[in-house]
This record gives sequence, C-alpha cells and structure tokens, in this order.
Amino acid sequence: MNSSTSFTSLFSFTSPAVKRLLGWKQGDEEEKWAEKAVDSLVKKLKKKKGAMEELERALSCPGQPSKCVTIPRSLDGRLQVSHRKGLPHVIYCRVWRWPDLQSHHELKPLECCEFPFGSKQKDICVNPYHYRRVETPVLPPVLVPRHSEFNPQHSLLAKFRNTSLHNEPLMPQNATYPDAFPPLPGSSFSSSTPSSLAQTPNSQIFPNSPNSSAEPGSPYHITAETPPPPYSSMETTPQEDVKPSNSTETTKLTFSAPHRDLRPVCYEEPKYWCSVAYYELNNRVGETFHASSHSILVDGFTDPCNNKNRFCLGLLSNVNRNSTIEHTRRHIGKGLHLYYVGGEVYAECLSDSSIFVQSRNCNFQHGFHPTTVCKIPSGCSLKIFNNQLFAQLLAQSVNHGFEVVYELTKMCTIRMSFVKGWGAEYHRQDVTSTPCWIEVHLHGPLQWLDKVDGNGLLAMSRNKSEFIWAEKCFFISRGRSIYSSTGTQEILEARKKMGCIYRYFSAVIHVVVIFAVLTNVCCYMVLYFQ
Repeated sequence: MNSSTSFTSLFSFTSPAVKRLLGWKQGDEEEKWAEKAVDSLVKKLKKKKGAMEELERALSCPGQPSKCVTIPRSLDGRLQVSHRKGLPHVIYCRVWRWPDLQSHHELKPLECCEFPFGSKQKDICVNPYHYRRVETPVLPPVLVPRHSEFNPQHSLLAKFRNTSLHNEPLMPQNATYPDAFPPLPGSSFSSSTPSSLAQTPNSQIFPNSPNSSAEPGSPYHITAETPPPPYSSMETTPQEDVKPSNSTETTKLTFSAPHRDLRPVCYEEPKYWCSVAYYELNNRVGETFHASSHSILVDGFTDPCNNKNRFCLGLLSNVNRNSTIEHTRRHIGKGLHLYYVGGEVYAECLSDSSIFVQSRNCNFQHGFHPTTVCKIPSGCSLKIFNNQLFAQLLAQSVNHGFEVVYELTKMCTIRMSFVKGWGAEYHRQDVTSTPCWIEVHLHGPLQWLDKVDGNGLLAMSRNKSEFIWAEKCFFISRGRSIYSSTGTQEILEARKKMGCIYRYFSAVIHVVVIFAVLTNVCCYMVLYFQ
C-alpha cells in the first residue's frame, strides 16, 4: 500500500505556478479538486501573455484595481474539473474567495469587469475580485394602523384582490417556457444576454443550467430582479437591481394621513427558511423536511449519508403506492434544486423530465392568473418567490383587515409536481391528482404575517367577517398561529371542526324546539279530552 502511494507521488508533479496560486485558497475546499481546478486554469492562462501575472496581482492585492483574467468560453459555458461540471467564475470564486458559495445567483459582476460570464463575448472573466456576492436586501417594516382609511383601488393591492379573492377558475391555467412568459417592464437584458439565452431574454427561466448540484447555473445578472408589472400607478421608479425601500416610502404607499398610531413590524429570518412535504396523489408520505441550508435538493434517490441538504424521496415508502406512482418516481431522478438567495427563491429542474410549479407570487409578477401552473423544462430555473413584492403587498393589505392579510398566506405556499402536470391543458385538474408532488411552505413570510396580526388589530377592523374572527379565536385558543406552516395545513380541518360544532348546536336547538312543540300539543290534547 505504501509503495503504491509513493509510486503515485513520484510521478505526480505540481507546478510552482499552481502552488503559488493555491497559497491564496480559502476554506477547506477539497485539496485535490482545488488543485486540479487551478492547474486547468494555469494551462489556459499560460497561452495569454501577462494573464498569470494579473491573476497573482489580483489575489495578492485584493483592494487594488485589477484587469480581467479571461479564459475561452466552452459550448455550454461550463468547465469540467475532475468529473464535476460548473460555471468557471463560480468555481474560482469558491476557491479564492467564498468556499460556501452555492450558486451563480449569489454572484454579480462589478462594473469594471469587461468580460462578465453573462456577456455574449467569447472569453469569460474568472478574476474572483471582479465579482461581488449578492446581499439579502433589508425589507422595510410593515406599519400596522389602528384604523383604516386606505383607498381600496390603490397600487398593487387592487390587482391582487381582483385576481385572488374573486373569479377562481375551475381548473388552473397553464404556462410553458418560453413563449408563455411575457417580457417584464424595465428589464435590460438585451445588451448582456448570452447567445444561448437570447431567445428568452426576459422570461427569467434560464437554459444551459449545469447538472452538478454544486454549481447550478446560468449567468446571475440574467436573473436580476425587475419590478412587478405596473398594474396601476407605483410611486417607485423601476430599477434593474432590487433595493430595499425605507419605511417612509412604505408609509407613503400605505397610509393617507402622515400622523397615525402605527405599529412597525419587521421581517426576521427564521431558523428554517422553508419546509417541504411530499405527497402521492392526495396522501401525505413521510415526515416534513425542514431546510436549514439556503440550498437544498429534492431528488428521487436514497442518501445513506443522511445529508441535511437533501430531501431524498427514494427513501420514503407508501403501502398504497400504485404502478403509476412507481413509474413516476423512477423518472424523478435528480429532481429539483431550491435555493434562497438575496430574498428570492429559485427552483431549478435537474431532472430529465419537466417539473410543474404553482406559485402565486411568481404568477403575480408575470401577470398570470394566481393559480396558473408553470412548466419548467429540464435544465432551466425560475424565480418562484420574491420577498420584495410580498412586502409591498403586505404593507398595502394591513389596512383592509384580517381577510385580505390572510389571503396572502396562499402566496407563501408553493406546489410543485414531478414529471406529470395538472391544469386546463392536462387531464388532471388538481395537484392532488398528480402521482408525485411537494408542497413548500416559506416560513419567513408566514411568520411575518403572524407578527403583523399578533395583537389582533387586523381581526378587529371593520372589514372582517364574524366567521373569520371566530376561526382566528379558535386557533389562538389552541395556541396555534393561523399563519404558521402547520396552521395553514390545518385550516381546512379547523373549519370542518367548527362546522361540526355549529351543526351540533343547531341539531340540539332543533330537538329542543321539537320537544317543546310536542309537549304543548300533548298538554292541549289532555285538556281537550278532559
């Protein structure tokens, strides 16, 4: 064994240039993999005069301006290192700057970079100091009023109420990539969209995403957030980048009077950003998966290592499983990749078969009906939730009472099916008719809703109905938050229980009335025959 090792080390040689560059390696990234990645880069840079020197200068003097360090773009934009494929700029940013980097969505090129990955040029800049990591925007607090004087037709909320509270279709509509996704106003992708993506510059679904779970991707700046469609006059100017608004702007959007008794409610990141429940038809299977990592995989395999970042559906058993479900499970494969970056949630299809997503937040941003089901083909990714948009809707909903705020809980639940779709274009009308599907609950927005109505102010507004108020009291009496992921799953059960209680008391009253009537009739008959 020792002789074999020494024989291998005798013929393994690491060049001085690779050793120097590895000196700036960050974290505990796998040594052999990092060495091969750097060695591959050195071989490419040696063909360009001054490229090696420029890279060493950038790594040794991080605070100083540096030039682009470029390598030729491959056909699919990815680089393979030791049987692992990834995006070049992600690989080298992970080696030299951020070892915990998970996705291209976490990176954005600096203005000084002349060859960013997302450009249409033949060369790609891999200078790790020409990219910055995207920060999660700080959401402004929601200001909850004591009284409501809000214009019901104002801004985003009017469109939301018109589409959400009324005219629910019997079957969800369907949207398929790329034709069904209309351009979003204010987007500016034309100058920086790669040729492989030029057919859908504004769809926010991105082809050529790698199969590797470590570096899924397409250019980050393609996914730069564009503001929601201006359904009515907005008081903010469309920007390409999402920037947090301040509380003054929120007040301007929400309230008609400047001085009011307000209660600020801030957004807080929970311990688990989401939970995932797996279903087969209308049967819940297995335990709920709680996501602590911002990047998780839901696949059809088994994981003997019990990885906390993977929800392996292959491990779950169901005695009621039929042949259709078994066949569908075999085609889940690599499944999907969910990641939460910069206040936005993305879903990437890693499976060879399409996945189908029903996200009210995504549908609202694209101008679709709230229940529309979007098809994501293999190798594509879609932004399925935007905290910034949710914050705007919540800020405008607080004046309309509990019912309107409660309607936003539907936006915090996302349903996704594997292989088989549902909706108007399919013979399956509901997600519970699909063989394999998951339900994702976003804990941060749900807890925010809970805090907004923590003292019952919204429930006591003049817009509430007595039934909703009774329903809320029922949950509070049980120590349960009506907005929590568990609460939203049990809301129908609670309504059934309340309905049973109502029917029970109604039946008792009817029996008492009938008994009283019969008693009176008997008394009259006795008196009559006497």
